[in-house]
Amino acid sequence: MNEQAAEQTDQVTEAPRTESHDQPVPDAYAAFMRTGWADPEREVAEHPIAPYARDRRARLAAMFPGERLVLPAGTFKVRANDTDYRFRPDTAHTYFSGNQTSDAVLVVEPDGSSTLYARPRSGLDSDEFFRDRQYGALWAGRRPSLGELEALLGLPVRHISELGDLLAKPVKTRVHRGVSADVDALVPADATRDADFARVASEMRLVKDEWELGELQEAVDATALGFEDSLREWENVLRYGERWLEGTFFRRARAMGNDIGYDSIVAGGPHATTLHWIENSGAVVPGDLILLDMGVENHNLYTADITRTIPVSGAFTDLQRDLYTLVFNSQEAAIAALAPGKPFLAGHEAAMVVLANGLSDLGLLPVSVEEALDPSSKVYSRWTLHGVSHMLGMDVHDCGQAAPESYRDGTLAENMVLTVEPGLYFQADDLLVPEELRGIGIRIEDDVVVTADGVRNMSSAMPRDVQGLEDWMARLRG
Repeated sequence: MNEQAAEQTDQVTEAPRTESHDQPVPDAYAAFMRTGWADPEREVAEHPIAPYARDRRARLAAMFPGERLVLPAGTFKVRANDTDYRFRPDTAHTYFSGNQTSDAVLVVEPDGSSTLYARPRSGLDSDEFFRDRQYGALWAGRRPSLGELEALLGLPVRHISELGDLLAKPVKTRVHRGVSADVDALVPADATRDADFARVASEMRLVKDEWELGELQEAVDATALGFEDSLREWENVLRYGERWLEGTFFRRARAMGNDIGYDSIVAGGPHATTLHWIENSGAVVPGDLILLDMGVENHNLYTADITRTIPVSGAFTDLQRDLYTLVFNSQEAAIAALAPGKPFLAGHEAAMVVLANGLSDLGLLPVSVEEALDPSSKVYSRWTLHGVSHMLGMDVHDCGQAAPESYRDGTLAENMVLTVEPGLYFQADDLLVPEELRGIGIRIEDDVVVTADGVRNMSSAMPRDVQGLEDWMARLRG
């Protein structure tokens, strides 16, 4: 056993995480299991994110000179009894470190230097590696060593057991709270200072760097393939319903990425009027529309977020075509309104003008279009329900703790990435709309990056107009 592995064994002192139904471990068996294992250090190349993360940490430190900044990755979350969800690190932690291992903590020191405190693999002379269900290599897989993490991430890495003593030192400290209860308990909270830290960490992600744009495009491209997979399996979709679509898309997300970026929305017929229908348990019925809102999260945790509403039978009815075209035209207006220096809300406002006029043409508005669009009224929102855009990145609703003046009430800048997703939703029990409209929900969503003179649609390879969707379905269904 090498020196580093021995050090790791000495520093992990808690009992292995076992379950009541585990078999007894006699002393002879335990002693035998602690011998005869090779434990080589693996050669690890530096991750492409390392130089970007290094620059991000430098900019973050400059925002809080002379202060210690603590960003935990978080730990496992219980799904049921003794089973956990697959671990996914906190976004801010990974954005500034590149690390994706559980239980790690990034610390940016007052002098601007950074250290990752991590839990490496357990020593092979311990019970943990063959008994611990959460961290043991024979149960959960081999974790990287401290040296391997250093090589991968390009920053110093120390054992997590040293973190408590470090944070006990009287240094002005801010913590990215709500991620790790253990870390939160180590530093007295200051709600104002910690919230400001979270705001800055979030706002730094508003403008994407070159590497991030490539990662987002990768996620979008994989998502497009997942949609195509789903259309190719339409006979099974008709047989098994929404669940088949959910499962088909998930297979692509796991094959080409880390996971889905959010619970897939597979909403056939009236389910499409529920904005976040994630039960995905209904039938897929010919003659209905089906709304598919799905996104692949790639290996570096960047996610796409794309929606298409398609006719189950392969062709829109006249009514469906008219309503879909109204939403499509509102999305076109929104995309055309976006450019650097324009308000973030410009796309939303442009889409709402189109939709409000369309709702007026349908005879639904109780007031004039002008009155309906007045901020003191907005009665048209009964059938549009949500904003047209949100930021996109490592979180599907990225930069969520940014200040309103930097985000919702702010202006667009080059290399921001956002969704454009207008919709119309006529609830099945809405007595204020004609019966033939009830139970119809339509949303079209694309992911765009702000360029020097407008936006580029990152998901443009996926058809979104009426004819394009019908041709797409016909081609993929054979």
